[in-house]
Formats: sequence, structure tokens, C-alpha cells
Amino acid sequence: MRPSTLRALQRAAELTRRNQLVAAVATAERAILTADAEESAEIRQWLTDHTDDFLTDPSER
Repeated sequence: MRPSTLRALQRAAELTRRNQLVAAVATAERAILTADAEESAEIRQWLTDHTDDFLTDPSER
């Protein structure tokens, strides 16, 4: 996964935790729409592995 894609997903998680869902979707959408098939699979796996990042601040775990 490209570093820029990872940063976008992490930022989307942060925005979601701050109840800024529209901004979170817009941030993640750009990365998701530009991904090729291989990166799309990596994004799906990252989202599965990091579901809690969207709900709980990683420092609080």
C-alpha cells in the first residue's frame, strides 16, 4: 500500500472518531478510488484489521 493511501485511511479513522464522518469518507474515498486491484485488497485487509481505529483512539487501548 502506498504511504499516501495509508495516511488517508489513518486520517479517515481519526476524523470518524471526531464525528466528522463526511470529511472521513471524502478523505478515504480519494485513496480508495485511485487504488489498483492489488492495493484495493490491501485496503480491505487494513480496514478489517483496524476497525477499532474508527471507534477508539489507539492511545486509549
